[in-house]
Amino acid sequence: MPFRFTRIPGVDGKVLVTSEVGEFEFLDETDFRGFAAGTLSPATDAYADLQGKHFLVEGDPSTTLRMVAAKHRTRKSFLKGGPALHVFVVTLRCDHSCRYCQVSRQTADQARFDMSAQTAAAAIDLMFQTPSPSLTVEFQGGEPLLAFPRIRQIVEAIEERNRVEGRAITYSMTSTLHQADGEVLEFLRRHDFQLSTSLDGPDALHDANRPRPGRESHQLTLEGIGRVRAALGKHSLSALTTLTRESLKHPEAIVDEYVRLGFPSVFLRPLSPFGFAAKAAQRIGYGMEEFLPFYERALAYILELNRKGVAIQEAYTGFLLSHILTPFPTGYVDLRSPTGAGLGAWVYNYDGGVYASDEGRMLAEMGDHSLRLGTVHDSHADLMQSEGMQLLLATGVAEALPGCSDCAFLPYCGADPVFNLAREGDPVGHRPTNAHCVKHTGLFRILFRYLAEADPHVMRTFTSWVTHRPVRGLPHAEAA
Repeated sequence: MPFRFTRIPGVDGKVLVTSEVGEFEFLDETDFRGFAAGTLSPATDAYADLQGKHFLVEGDPSTTLRMVAAKHRTRKSFLKGGPALHVFVVTLRCDHSCRYCQVSRQTADQARFDMSAQTAAAAIDLMFQTPSPSLTVEFQGGEPLLAFPRIRQIVEAIEERNRVEGRAITYSMTSTLHQADGEVLEFLRRHDFQLSTSLDGPDALHDANRPRPGRESHQLTLEGIGRVRAALGKHSLSALTTLTRESLKHPEAIVDEYVRLGFPSVFLRPLSPFGFAAKAAQRIGYGMEEFLPFYERALAYILELNRKGVAIQEAYTGFLLSHILTPFPTGYVDLRSPTGAGLGAWVYNYDGGVYASDEGRMLAEMGDHSLRLGTVHDSHADLMQSEGMQLLLATGVAEALPGCSDCAFLPYCGADPVFNLAREGDPVGHRPTNAHCVKHTGLFRILFRYLAEADPHVMRTFTSWVTHRPVRGLPHAEAA
């Protein structure tokens, strides 16, 4: 079987080899050279390990090929059924003025930036044209609860339509929770919503990152968390932090805040190059060479907490480990090849535009409409054959991209043409300096160093993160 290899900093004398279907093995230099040259002795342990993972084949290869093909089909099974994540942007209005806002928010009194009833109805019709048997309906903004009547209309219309369609439907929403009053919470409980909110760490950091009139953003968020947990249950809500330059100084404090509030996971999310975040990059931004040491320090702290009996995950690490340690895809569409944009997700903007991803519509707000697939009045077939979709198909298969095709981490990573388009003006990007590539090769090196060390506690912790995933309702994720 074809293989790729790399050396992991901090793992002396070992070479990581990976296969097309994600199997991996660490070999010492002698065994690696023998394997690469085809002279590795069958009497060695390394030969048996490689054979067991189908790097090596003896005799008739047909059985091995069938097994490898089954693994490959499983890894790419997310392609079945078409877009399963459907994001309704019901409003751009928001009562916050976050410095890193990606969505070009509008003030809370600008009702013309709300989705109309007619647009919502057309979007629902279009969603049901997609063939996936399972649909995740995600509500985004702005602050979506500022347009709660529209959310109610959409959900009730979907429920009525689904009596005939018979799809498995999951509802999720990203919200500050500040507007989550009793009426809203009862509706969300009745329809089993999965919720996600933003929590950037302790009060001073959160309030600095997410200002609003009165400077009580953190306190209002905590009150919203309490109301949601009381009404919907503790595991109905997840949270994620967006990291500014100031955030990178406080990894332990951020994690401690999540532990204090009883969250089972923290999602350490770097800034994205969209909307107001792109304009504020000089003040609050940073390079991946600054993010990776922060992540490594935060992960080490999280693992130490787990060693002491405090169970908390880093959510993105959980997604990456699932790709490394299992043959199964995750629901996270940003880590897919072929790209999850368009193939796994559609976004219905408040104005009726349909985009291949949330970032695609953010890119449009910045003046680049290349990933606008069409409108809610177009057909499923028209959108799948649009110029935007053709662009994604041509540049969203990592196995065919320069710099990706021979990367040892290819089986675990994904193409991200939308990010590249925003950062570099090109959907392929220049891999040696590409932020997506630098970030993920750095993350994989950190994780594979832990896997090479094979500390029993760390391995048990990592395994638990893969087998028990408490993360629900995160943006860009289909229902687990």
